[in-house]
Amino acid sequence: MQSTLVIAAAILFALVAALPATAAADGDDDARLRETLHRLDQQVFDAFNRCADGAELAKHASYFASDVEFYHDNGGVTWSRDAMIGNTRQHACGRYTRQLVEESFRVSPVKGFGAIATGLHRFCQSGTNRCEGEAEFAMVWRHADGKWEITRVLSYGHRAATPTPVAHDAGK
Repeated sequence: MQSTLVIAAAILFALVAALPATAAADGDDDARLRETLHRLDQQVFDAFNRCADGAELAKHASYFASDVEFYHDNGGVTWSRDAMIGNTRQHACGRYTRQLVEESFRVSPVKGFGAIATGLHRFCQSGTNRCEGEAEFAMVWRHADGKWEITRVLSYGHRAATPTPVAHDAGK
């Protein structure tokens, strides 16, 4: 009986000792995934922000699956990359740019598929760089054959942008 308790205690100790290492490994994986999707988000929208140039629009399009579904609360739904890029060309290119609100960016893994990136983004007038609109977003990324691509996009809750605080020098 006593040897069974010793063995059980040893197993329990080994399991508990392994927990922090597992949590740390998961944390490292989560940090790498967030870093990867943050970099991809920057690349997608760097191209979007320059999409008046046809080559940049094509680069932007290359991040999306051919059967991407794009749900926009004001614009409706598009069911393909071609339709989505047509709307981008017609309504966005040369008119406004997108800025990510950095602290809002979140990433959640989707086991066996990829990940979901969410956050808040602002839209700024191309001529003035005034950011007058903002919205929530969610993008579903698929990782297959070493490549990441966006399969679903939700852009919703469009509203006037929250003013960004202006720092004032109290001594003046």
